[in-house]
Amino acid sequence: MPTLYETIRADIVTAMKARDSATTVALRTADAGIKRAAMDANREIDDALTIATLRKAIKNLVDAKMEFEKGGRPDLVAANETEIRVLEKYLPPGLGLAQMQELIDRAIQETGAQSKKEMGKVIGALKKHPDAGLIDFGIASKLVQEKLP
Repeated sequence: MPTLYETIRADIVTAMKARDSATTVALRTADAGIKRAAMDANREIDDALTIATLRKAIKNLVDAKMEFEKGGRPDLVAANETEIRVLEKYLPPGLGLAQMQELIDRAIQETGAQSKKEMGKVIGALKKHPDAGLIDFGIASKLVQEKLP
């Protein structure tokens, strides 16, 4: 079974042959980001690195899309939405809210966090969890803040 990165590389060729420029650009940009992340971290490309890089790229695209909406640029909003849809196909389904709350509760117990000042300990514990690639840390951060006084 090919890795996620190998699948992306194969899909770049498929998109190029189909003359699908939007998909080709999105996947080539993701490919470059994954390679850059691997070089920066000085490690091999694996599924965890690929997923983390794709999540970061999607977050950046969503942020840019909001700025384009504020600036009245519907053409750029549409381009970002297309790129987001292309990249989201490669992400595994995230954890459900109940599962995420359970993980957060466990992380709070393990770290002994008592206040929002210790939120970093909880997030750090979540990042070490085997399911860290499936966690949306933006949502997790808000949930941790709600649970800690």
